[in-house]
Amino acid sequence: MSGHEEGNPVVVTGDVKVLDHRALNRSLLARQLLLERSAMPAGRAVAHLVGMQAQAPNPPYIGLWTRLAGFRIEDLASLVRNREVVRVGLMRGTIHLVTADDCVALRPVLQGALRQGLKGAFGRKLEGLDVEKVAELGRELVEREPLTLGGLGTLLAERWPDRDPFALANAVRNLVPLVQVPPRGLWGESGQAVHTSAEAWLGRPVAGLAAPDLMVERYLAAFGPATVKDIQVWSGMTRLADAVNRLRPRLAVFRDENGRELLDLPEAPRPDADTPAPVRFLPEFDNILLSHADRARILTEEQRKLVFTRNGLIRSTFLVDGFVAGVWRVEQTRGAAVLVLEPFGTLRAGDRAALTEEGGRLLAFATASAASREVRFA
Repeated sequence: MSGHEEGNPVVVTGDVKVLDHRALNRSLLARQLLLERSAMPAGRAVAHLVGMQAQAPNPPYIGLWTRLAGFRIEDLASLVRNREVVRVGLMRGTIHLVTADDCVALRPVLQGALRQGLKGAFGRKLEGLDVEKVAELGRELVEREPLTLGGLGTLLAERWPDRDPFALANAVRNLVPLVQVPPRGLWGESGQAVHTSAEAWLGRPVAGLAAPDLMVERYLAAFGPATVKDIQVWSGMTRLADAVNRLRPRLAVFRDENGRELLDLPEAPRPDADTPAPVRFLPEFDNILLSHADRARILTEEQRKLVFTRNGLIRSTFLVDGFVAGVWRVEQTRGAAVLVLEPFGTLRAGDRAALTEEGGRLLAFATASAASREVRFA
């Protein structure tokens, strides 16, 4: 992409270009398919995004709707039913919706971080216990019959009655790739998450290269330019300097306004800072808000405190001019659906109109059975 840097909002300092927060914002939006809706199919989009954080079933559907042209609920639901995408613990130890191929490829890379996460969260409760034996029995149990984590913990406690069942279940979750089986992951379906092993569900081994190099490149393609710390925050891994140094000869190098080194793929899109950005609605837990150490490219620290709740939820947000401008929720009563928008500041009339129009489309997608729909500013 020989001309992609013409007109870029960069300042040349020696031979290193400086990207301001608007330049980083537009790069992030372009890679997250938020500057314009993409025509790529749902499965390819999930792969491009390196998965979608998915503690709840519905957010990935909203996340794809806001990124893809003509996206339908069935486009993702069919992938879940056909085992082409799965819900599994990966980056940061959280549940992600990923392609089956990425489940197989990413889990070995992240296994060390998941093991460390287990030690940090449950080390005292598992002290002195052979966790490999716990994992072995846990695998046998979930492959015999898919189980909730609570049910798994109860069965494991029969073998280790002096141990915390929840800690035992999480030992299995972190050491064995447990996938959540349908109907979990289907739009509008309720009920507890039930697990089996990825190997049993996919019919193939979860084995691959443990080196993180390819994962780092894919992160940059979806979230870059970025610092090494950004990559570590997104992945939950530490000590990625060696992988970055192996990749460095084929990476582009920039700096942010604070002088921090930013790494990127040379041919990745870096649009001009003045590129128009349409209003967009993001679901709960969207990875665009969770994948950098410095989130200034998408929201301020004051806004983060309003979006990230004390009980670990990440609220649904909307973007104006590419940046978080408020939160939203849908209220449904007696066949009526109301999209409530809570702006963090005063909105221009044109932005309110654009949000109302896009909000109407969101309601049509998310509340198809509602008899009446309304967009309301709180």
